[in-house]
Amino acid sequence: MIVIIDYGLGNVLSVLNALTAIGCQAIISNKKEDILNASKLILPGVGAFAQGMKNLRERNLIPILNNEVLVKKKPILGICLGMQLFVEKGFEEGTYNGLGWIKNSTVEKIIPSDSNLKIPHVGWENTTHKENILFEELPSDSEFYFVHSYYLKCCEEFITSTFNYAGDFTSSIQVENIYGTQFHPEKSQKNGLKLLKNFVNM
Repeated sequence: MIVIIDYGLGNVLSVLNALTAIGCQAIISNKKEDILNASKLILPGVGAFAQGMKNLRERNLIPILNNEVLVKKKPILGICLGMQLFVEKGFEEGTYNGLGWIKNSTVEKIIPSDSNLKIPHVGWENTTHKENILFEELPSDSEFYFVHSYYLKCCEEFITSTFNYAGDFTSSIQVENIYGTQFHPEKSQKNGLKLLKNFVNM
């Protein structure tokens, strides 16, 4: 069973509907027993980095997630803000500590070299991906849907795909059992459903 973690930020129902569409058994929960019993976890998210970390702390989810992900090595997929919370530091009108799961990583504001490009970055973009289980049977330049103003910056070895917005930016990562996408697979139609299915079935 997949548990979609409800911490008060994110389109959890959209993720649940996408998983249901591919025949996956999933629930939305922030209960400790559900997280412990899950085969895999999904941390979605839309909104501010600081608020996301605050909500995780207030729900006492950080110690549980640290144990399940870092100790037990349970697979987790972070989506948009959910992926960004995996970093060490977030720079968003201040400096905030993240979960610290990805070493030497930060979340920073997108500054495209073309000043005519709008922020937030909203819309469909082609991604260029490396060979990775999330992208199995997907074209190397698959299109996904983005909505964000910040991006994850980390070591090249952890980046599994990028997109170009007058500059190359991270669109997905993997660090062992930790996976993340900046784009929203649940809103990315056929390609997004395939990516979610790859995560569920791996």
